[in-house]
Amino acid sequence: MSRNSRVVRKNLNKISTFSFAARIKSFSYAFAGIAVLIKSQHNAWIHLLATTLVISCGLFFQIESVEWCLVILAILAVFVSEALNTAIEFLCDVASPAPHPFIQKSKDVAAGAVLISAIGAVIIGLIIFLPYFKVYL
Repeated sequence: MSRNSRVVRKNLNKISTFSFAARIKSFSYAFAGIAVLIKSQHNAWIHLLATTLVISCGLFFQIESVEWCLVILAILAVFVSEALNTAIEFLCDVASPAPHPFIQKSKDVAAGAVLISAIGAVIIGLIIFLPYFKVYL
């Protein structure tokens, strides 16, 4: 038996049975990650402010359920991209503490993904909310 097959077999033996306690613990890791995102990333604060404003407008204008779905998807896209960007930045900083052109490109692409999702969210917001604002102007 090769060394690789022994390693695979050993790892397969480590697979545990389903456990509610383990699932609950995995949620605690996820909530800790969200807390790190909110506490450490200033852009996440801006996203939270924008989210609060958008939800307030949605409640005020009583937008339709399909519009709510689109707004929620847009909000989620921005927060997911911000979380992934943050994770990539943390990993890059550990992998290469010294400046490296590929690390910089990786960080730039991840930041670009956040910008793309934020622009998409703004466009969705304009499409949904402009007709409501026109009624009140």
